[in-house]
Amino acid sequence: MQVSPGLEQLLLHHLAQVRGRRVGLITNASSVLPDLTDTQTALHAAGIHLVALFSPEHGLYGVEPDGAAVTSGRGPEGLPVHSLYGETCRPTPEMLASLDVLLFDIQDVGARFYTYIWTMSLALEAAAEAGLAFIVLDRPDPIRADRVEGNILDPKYASFVGQFPVALRYGLTPGELLRYLVGTGEFSAQVTVVPMKGYRRSMWYDETGIPWIDPSPNLRNPDAALLYTMTVFFEGTNATEGRGTDDPFTLVGASWLTDAGAIAAELNAMKLPGLRFDSTSRSVEPGFKFGGQTIPMIKVIVTDRDRVRAPESGLRMLRAIYARHVKEWQWRERQIDRLAGTDELRAAVEQGTVDALVKKWDAQAKAFEATRKPFLLYR
Repeated sequence: MQVSPGLEQLLLHHLAQVRGRRVGLITNASSVLPDLTDTQTALHAAGIHLVALFSPEHGLYGVEPDGAAVTSGRGPEGLPVHSLYGETCRPTPEMLASLDVLLFDIQDVGARFYTYIWTMSLALEAAAEAGLAFIVLDRPDPIRADRVEGNILDPKYASFVGQFPVALRYGLTPGELLRYLVGTGEFSAQVTVVPMKGYRRSMWYDETGIPWIDPSPNLRNPDAALLYTMTVFFEGTNATEGRGTDDPFTLVGASWLTDAGAIAAELNAMKLPGLRFDSTSRSVEPGFKFGGQTIPMIKVIVTDRDRVRAPESGLRMLRAIYARHVKEWQWRERQIDRLAGTDELRAAVEQGTVDALVKKWDAQAKAFEATRKPFLLYR
């Protein structure tokens, strides 16, 4: 089924909202029409007066490395490109001074620790303070918007990988998420969402008919986006989540993981839904954890994506590796607590109380699922 994204719906039915106004656009390479025309080109062709572009983490073209500061500059047609992942993550009054409306059109991945949604929320706050209209051109949740999993962030651990108390896998499109944040009083602002047409909550991204453009360098397909909500926790450890290999976020390894085969067998014995584990080795590019080395790794294989419980499986994978490698294991404490949105993950992995934490996270996910219902746009 062909889904028509918010951008296409704007061009077909809602141009009056931006015609004759000075428009700023928050965008990157993932913002395309089904025919691969990018947002900026499409708006220019429609006669919309684009004044400035804004780029999130990974830059306007989505190729800058994870965590690397993005510089401002000039983009296509000579438009200024203001970085929202460098000296500031929030549009400044100077950046907004020449605008009447700010558009957001970037493909999200459905995970709380992905920074684009927080670029969106900070931009809405700034736009509200400047008296600008803010419009989200909605796009799919690529890992299904009818699934909610994982814990709700503890505000003590709020950061740019989780600004507000939402579930880890929140089951919302970008437009719905912003409606939720405004509607539940997280901040005061008005937001307009241009909805998609033909979208159903149960869809995976590759069922929408919209071409997959890597939203960031290491998320290269929908399976990787799903497993991101599982393996990203290893960023907060001295193991690698596969960055610098040919298959990031589907691999977990370390130079000391010499028993990868035994751990894979242990994980397979748990019969985690929709997943299979194997042992392998990979060369890691320089500049990443274990860069320049070939190291043992555990390969995570999706066998039935509809059954995968990724955050829970991530907890169980952490525990399985930790229990065998207490001496080698190291937490990056600040990073893991921010990613998890809690310090309870570390404690559960160390103390072997993952079962109890899974039950707690399941209850939080169920509560969030109910709370978000009034803000949904799609069935």
